[in-house]
Amino acid sequence: MERIAGYGVDTGAVRTDPDRPTGIYFRTAADRATDAHEVAYYRAGSAASAMAVDTVDLTAARAGRVLHLSGITAALSAPCLELMRELTAPRPGRPLISFDVNHRPALWRDADGPRVLLELARRADIVFVGDDEARDAWGLHGPHAIVEALPEPGTVVVKRGGGGATVFARDTGPAPDGQGGGGGGGGGVAAFPPDTRQARDAGGTATFVRPPRVDVVSHIGAGDSFAAGFLSATLRGLSVKDRLRHGHLFAAAALTTPGDLAAPSTRGHADRLAALDDTAWGRLRLGPGWTQAERATEEANTP
Repeated sequence: MERIAGYGVDTGAVRTDPDRPTGIYFRTAADRATDAHEVAYYRAGSAASAMAVDTVDLTAARAGRVLHLSGITAALSAPCLELMRELTAPRPGRPLISFDVNHRPALWRDADGPRVLLELARRADIVFVGDDEARDAWGLHGPHAIVEALPEPGTVVVKRGGGGATVFARDTGPAPDGQGGGGGGGGGVAAFPPDTRQARDAGGTATFVRPPRVDVVSHIGAGDSFAAGFLSATLRGLSVKDRLRHGHLFAAAALTTPGDLAAPSTRGHADRLAALDDTAWGRLRLGPGWTQAERATEEANTP
């Protein structure tokens, strides 16, 4: 809590449980030949598993402009799942509900996990899901199959790791950034360079952005960091393309550090990188220490 608060996060609504331990999991180092790893969870009886409708301050949970939720919480216990259903239930004045599917088969006690995750995702406004986890959990192959299975959310973000991310935004207004697509219901891909593409059909707009090249230290936390960058840019009213770019930049901060609590880039630096033209963005390469180096430079130039 102290470390999180050190980043400027308000932890005033966090409650501690005097009787239950903090949940923990261990992740083995990736095998250098296959990039495979194992994860062992020790979360039974944890403080988080005791979260429930009557133990969480629902008013505080709904006080923000966006309420970001994880499919992991739903897997921890029956009361946790009940809480998730309460928080995602349609109700007047609810905040924007953001849901990261986070399919973790080892956490689910039965085979209902994929069904529950699909139920919760369909109740959200913004959904983050990996192409691989949608395939494993729901048997869906490709971004278009995923968005067809999620007809309710206004925004669906399909992630493919180093292969980029696509945002499907259901709207009736002009395409993001004022860029037209095919239109007319048949769809069509605009004349974008390989790192950024956009298509438009009667159902909305699909925007794809490839991430910068990254010298990866560890993949831990990259998905959560991507969501943080995307949501931060959403709250600032940035374009869909820039939301994706900020998501990629936040993910790059996690990818270039060994842990999953990486210090992000300064806002000014991230904005400058996100504003690069498509050619410069395609050439961008980020390695370990890139966020700290820029932060040190800005501090040195501050009177």
